[in-house]
Amino acid sequence: MMLSSRPIMSEEGKEVGLVDAIVPLEELLKVSKQWALDIAARRKPWIRSLHAMDKLGSLSEAHDIIKMARQQAKQTAKNMPQHLACLDVIEEGIIHGGYIGVLKEAKVFKELVASVTSKALVHNFFAQRATAKVPNVTDTGLKPRIAKKVAVIGGGLMGSGIATALILSNIYVVLKEINSEYLLKGIKTVEANIRDLLSRKRLAQDNADKALSMLKGVIDYSEFKDVDLVIEAVIEDVPLKQKIFSEIEKACPPHCILASNTSTIDLNIVGEKTRSQDRIVGAHFFSPAHVMPLLEIVRTEKTSPQAILDLMAVGKTIKKVPVVVGNCTGFAVNRTFFPYSQGAHILVNLGVDVFRIDRLITEFGLPLGPFQLQDLAGYGVAVATTKEFASYFPDRTFHSPLVELLMKNGRNGKNNGKGYYIYKKGSKPKPDPLVLPIVEESRMLTNIMPSGKSIIVTDQEIVEMILFPVVNEACRVLDEGIVIRASDLDVASVLGMSFPSYRGGIIFWADSIGADHVYQSLKKWSQVYGNFYKPSSFLEERALRGIPLSAPASSPSASRSRL
Repeated sequence: MMLSSRPIMSEEGKEVGLVDAIVPLEELLKVSKQWALDIAARRKPWIRSLHAMDKLGSLSEAHDIIKMARQQAKQTAKNMPQHLACLDVIEEGIIHGGYIGVLKEAKVFKELVASVTSKALVHNFFAQRATAKVPNVTDTGLKPRIAKKVAVIGGGLMGSGIATALILSNIYVVLKEINSEYLLKGIKTVEANIRDLLSRKRLAQDNADKALSMLKGVIDYSEFKDVDLVIEAVIEDVPLKQKIFSEIEKACPPHCILASNTSTIDLNIVGEKTRSQDRIVGAHFFSPAHVMPLLEIVRTEKTSPQAILDLMAVGKTIKKVPVVVGNCTGFAVNRTFFPYSQGAHILVNLGVDVFRIDRLITEFGLPLGPFQLQDLAGYGVAVATTKEFASYFPDRTFHSPLVELLMKNGRNGKNNGKGYYIYKKGSKPKPDPLVLPIVEESRMLTNIMPSGKSIIVTDQEIVEMILFPVVNEACRVLDEGIVIRASDLDVASVLGMSFPSYRGGIIFWADSIGADHVYQSLKKWSQVYGNFYKPSSFLEERALRGIPLSAPASSPSASRSRL
């Protein structure tokens, strides 16, 4: 319970001996008094829990349990001191008695509560709750309208995941595809998602049956006449999205919200050919959509407060954390983290080992390194997003031929079992040494290694050369007013990109190590390796004036009006 911070209900507390009795609220005082009287009259035992040892086995047994728990904590909770601290305190109490254990607990707690990890987790806790407050939306007296029926267009990986998330929360879903073959495939993916939850005991059979009964597949718009929300989740193709939005505007009722799950395309372009600009909004889910907890709600200058409020309510219903952001290429999360893979590719082409980079990033606390992440997302996604960002931010886009070379050599990541890693069912991904000649070919084509030799960098420098450009782009996102507050970007980075929560989020982490260090490092690298590392004006100003990156802007910029 302590190691997982797992909350328990009173019934379980009574079962394990932590609760004496469960009574209705109105009888609490009366029963408590009677317990006290019974203890005083020796009708009930006076249990001094500090000295209770009835649930402890032998000392050697306790040592074995704690040793096993320590090994587990080191694997599952890397970089987090509180788990090992709990075990140290428990051990102290077992060996020297409860009173000594409590003294150690007080001492260790005092040290832990002042640590950066503790402050980061507390910050993250309150930052998540702050996302529910959206100026000029949640403070206007508007009431959210309940979405009873939702249409999802596209039954691919994202569409089927979104449909799964909705039906699991008892929302009726119409899943549309272009033909029966694709529709069947989409429905089968939803069913597989549900089966997976069943097999892992995350879902009871009757709830699974109920969820699947809430799904209906269609190949036309006939069922769209009474939907409250449409979520378009097709490929990142502008003409296709524009065509769909023109069609759904005609097929749906006038109150229906028209949402796109696009991850990069400007929403003004998506809804360009419609007259319903006030109903157009981004509903950007993260893959897999029924598992990842973030919902990035993207608004344009014309999106109505009611549409935003309604979509926030849907997000909460399906157990997501909705974060409202402004409209731009990549929005808040994908735009902020676009330099993440870019920085990794620069380092590889400068001669740094692919697998060393991935190992160091996972040791820092992200679940996957940038190259394994590319394997999982698929190379098509990497190519499409790089093209999109390159057209909008050409001054800070690095053109690496590595992904195209991998595809040319018959590799497509986890999709075909061969990427930077080898993927076999039932076993962990393994680095593939056969990828190294392809990496060498990429280095020859880019020809950016100084004097043709690999650069020499420390482990810390590698992590910083990948993550500091992310901080730099986050600064531009803050400066342009794409997010309401810096903490929203922290929440989005933790829930959308799996940035470690115990580091507080991308901005909190940058502030904890100092904006000046980030600025000076980027400035130094930009002089050696080019414009990609050039510090933004926002970062430069904050660093030179000693102002935290998270501090609110003294005067809002003109672009902030859209938020």
